[in-house]
Amino acid sequence: MGKVILVLSDALRDDVAKAHMGYLEHLVEVGQATRYTCIAEMPTMSRPNYETVHTGVPCSVHGVTSNFQVRTSYMPNVFSQARAHGKVTAASAYYWFSELYNAAPYDIVMHREVDDPALNIQHGRFYYYDGGDGTGYPDVDVFAAGGMLMARYSPDYLLIHPMMNDALGEKFGADSVAYRRNVIAQDVMLANLIPQAVALGYTVMVTGDHGMCDDPSTHGGSTPAVRNVPMVIVPPDGNGQGDTFAQISQLQVAPTVCTLLGIPVPDTMKSSPLAL
Repeated sequence: MGKVILVLSDALRDDVAKAHMGYLEHLVEVGQATRYTCIAEMPTMSRPNYETVHTGVPCSVHGVTSNFQVRTSYMPNVFSQARAHGKVTAASAYYWFSELYNAAPYDIVMHREVDDPALNIQHGRFYYYDGGDGTGYPDVDVFAAGGMLMARYSPDYLLIHPMMNDALGEKFGADSVAYRRNVIAQDVMLANLIPQAVALGYTVMVTGDHGMCDDPSTHGGSTPAVRNVPMVIVPPDGNGQGDTFAQISQLQVAPTVCTLLGIPVPDTMKSSPLAL
């Protein structure tokens, strides 16, 4: 069965990604990738949308309704389903993922690096510093840890979760040189990751949890700036559909990942997987 890398770029806005991620858009243009606009669930906040992306249900169902609820997930999710069906899971991600899918609260010493087949995220490298002052935890280190996990453990499902777009967007806004430059920098990192990943048989999915406002008023709410994020899917055989110009729901991400992994889609995931 297939293997999947989900690059969940925090606060990656759809129109900025389309304008500035030249490598990804090249793959779309030549038909080696498929592009959609993904409509994020509300509230357009990180922890609720992390849970939505991995459970395929809205916050009114999964119950993680704000960034301040510190607990593990109650719902069937991509990590638990993959582990239950003999798959290997891994993540290079912010520590909130450790809290959602491994153990809460996060212990900065004991939970920073884990390699345990009994956990939902079996191989985890979790960073703590969120960069609220606009400095952030370096995306290059997040991608490097993800590449290490891919090479060392060959996980069936790998999450890579960089956060610098969120840190810079909250300080300067999406209509800023700093935000745009970081989006470009992430594209360069993807240009190094994706060829290696597809050569190993991975489908690479690139999306965001939410978008970002033009001004530094953070995010949240219902406008397209904060709800519209990209979904670019790069299959290992290079046979993409180009730009579909279609909108999809964030609720479709989890069942699509399960389908690509060849594991059962839980009954709780009501939305249809994407036809790839």
